[in-house]
Amino acid sequence: MSPLTVGLIGVLALLAMVALRAPLGLALLIAGFGGLWKLHGLDTAVYVVSSAPVTALSSYTLSVLPLFILMGAMSVRAGLAEALYKSAYGFVGHRSGGLAVASIAACGGFGAICGSSLATVTTMGRIAVPEMLRYGYDKRLATGAVAAGGTLGILIPPSLPMIIYATVTETSVGRLFAAGMVPGALAVLLYIAATVIWARAEPGIGPSGERLNWGERLRSLRGVWGIVLLFAVVMGGILFGVFSPTEGAAVGAFGAAVLGAFNASGLKDYWQRLVGAVGETVQTSAMIFFAVIGISVFEYFIQAARVPEGVEAFVSSLHLGPVGVMVLLIAVLILLGCFLDSIAILFIITPVIFPIVIANGYDPIWFGIIMIMVVEFGLITPPIGMNVFVLSRIMPDVTTWQIFRGVLPYIGADVVRIALLLAFPAIVLWLPNLLFD
Repeated sequence: MSPLTVGLIGVLALLAMVALRAPLGLALLIAGFGGLWKLHGLDTAVYVVSSAPVTALSSYTLSVLPLFILMGAMSVRAGLAEALYKSAYGFVGHRSGGLAVASIAACGGFGAICGSSLATVTTMGRIAVPEMLRYGYDKRLATGAVAAGGTLGILIPPSLPMIIYATVTETSVGRLFAAGMVPGALAVLLYIAATVIWARAEPGIGPSGERLNWGERLRSLRGVWGIVLLFAVVMGGILFGVFSPTEGAAVGAFGAAVLGAFNASGLKDYWQRLVGAVGETVQTSAMIFFAVIGISVFEYFIQAARVPEGVEAFVSSLHLGPVGVMVLLIAVLILLGCFLDSIAILFIITPVIFPIVIANGYDPIWFGIIMIMVVEFGLITPPIGMNVFVLSRIMPDVTTWQIFRGVLPYIGADVVRIALLLAFPAIVLWLPNLLFD
């Protein structure tokens, strides 16, 4: 059996284990260890696995992860999402579909400091969906807006998938954060446009909410000053070179902890929130770090089996040209996104396809944003649709089918956004080139 055949069998075995919901880190370790054993013997496999924790976790980039996770976890517990929603509601809630627009705007703002789609959809699902249903919103619009808005959590920096992509491909975290700013804003605007068009096309699907006077609107802004300040300090400091991404993450985690103190009802309440945030940070970080150890072993295996070279040779034999290759990669990522979560795709597929991207002359920063955007599809598309699944658990009176129908207009907005970024790469690259070149 040739090394390439062993490598392809290992990749398929890994995908099967992940599809069966095996822990990602364990699946990577099993596939990598088994493949190395077959190719180079037991001693080599044991040596690679035993040295992986040191070699994989020594990356300075990884120190960003737990700090940004703590920042997001503390932001969830500090009530910042509710303040964002109330403020957005005050300005647009009185219009047709305005509550859904407010939900998307709040998802975008909260995602900017949270960095997690599941945390965004969970938090906003508990706040915004009951409010929309109370005003007589169609269940499709109420849940579809929040499920789609939740995907903004991994596109608007700081973003955990961006950090993972940067770690796997050894690209700049700061440049990726800068590259995500304009596409993130574009995503919010296109989602809002889809909501407005839908509300006008089906009158009554999103009734108008209560109109607030300007005094009430301005007072609602008092609750969001902390979020705006936190995002401005963290992202502004990183993008303008005041501090590194790791230092910015530390500032963000500290700032979120301070905001949590302002919003707590007492010392005991604050302590409970802080302990919960730290516990969530430890759990999530351990899961990701275990996956990083696993991917280091698995990447060693696929390099030994020459899988990237084999895949690159196969793609070259198709004579598709750079545009055709990119269309093929996007189609594969969309298909995988229907069955695997975003972190699994980034860890498993990136080492295989990244050499193809570089060989065809594409910018690694630009492709990173494209890849993360395409991976977003899997959060709201059948059969898994993790955001849809989470929202259906929060709102048991709404069927999964209703939520999937509700996200269809937003999938259309995503297609438009990806087409724009494919046609005009400067949308992604303008800001990082301006700030870092």
